[in-house]
Amino acid sequence: MTSEESHESLCDAVNSKDGVVDTICCDPAAGILEAVDTHPSLPSIVTNGKQNAEPFNSSNNGATSVLDLEMIEFKVIFNKVTHNIRFPLDETVDHLKEHIESLTNVPVSMQKVMFKGLMKDGETLREQNVTNNSKIMVIGSTFNDVMAVNEQGAKVKTDAGAALESSSKELLCKQKVHKTVLDKYGKPDDVMPGIKGKREPLPPLPLVGMYNKTGNRVRLTFKLENDQLWIGTKERTEKIALTSIKAVVSEEIEGNEEYHLMALQLGPTELSRYWIYWVPAQYVDAVKDAVLGNWQYF
Repeated sequence: MTSEESHESLCDAVNSKDGVVDTICCDPAAGILEAVDTHPSLPSIVTNGKQNAEPFNSSNNGATSVLDLEMIEFKVIFNKVTHNIRFPLDETVDHLKEHIESLTNVPVSMQKVMFKGLMKDGETLREQNVTNNSKIMVIGSTFNDVMAVNEQGAKVKTDAGAALESSSKELLCKQKVHKTVLDKYGKPDDVMPGIKGKREPLPPLPLVGMYNKTGNRVRLTFKLENDQLWIGTKERTEKIALTSIKAVVSEEIEGNEEYHLMALQLGPTELSRYWIYWVPAQYVDAVKDAVLGNWQYF
């Protein structure tokens, strides 16, 4: 029997178990098997209550039946919309991103998938400790969204770049406006411990122990499920949409390199920057990732 005949024979095979029929389908050209589940208790991928049979590659002759996969159910939240998903626990984050693209139209390259920090593409959901009823947050933009922002922001990019260039000639902490603030209010007694030269994910609790240009204490709370950053002071809490933050600027504080001063640019020019002092250095990159992500084009 030729390999092609073998494929045809397999495609026609029907397995019966306890009176339940499972049909095995395949694509000989692609060498992919697809198990179509005809029993409600057998595993498959479910999105928003709809059961979808999808092929999965394996090292076992190029295919693995979905019957052999351990499935988990969790939620993916994007742009305030919740998608209920049933997915193989040992599939990688890369494959999850491909499925998310089919749901949201956000290209894989523009997705930032968050679960207890930024998820790693090469690892499986099991390795990332995803469990039943977990909530996974997705931040990203469709190509149409990015193109619209780029057209509107072409001039903004030029203006902001010129402002950054003019201010980069002198250390931020040495500039009069920031030196005055640092000298006046000093290092907060309740500042969080800072670690120089180390990168850590955002902690589960808000970042606290910092202050703004007026000396008012500041806390940063990341509400990624709502695509928001909450900036809290004693007087009020501002809920800022992550998409409205155009840039994040930061620099070490000389003599205290384990801390940064940081600005969140809420408008087109540096005049709209909200300055925060004594941000622990180990969280700076995580803040930038959470606010902007790697998919930003401006």
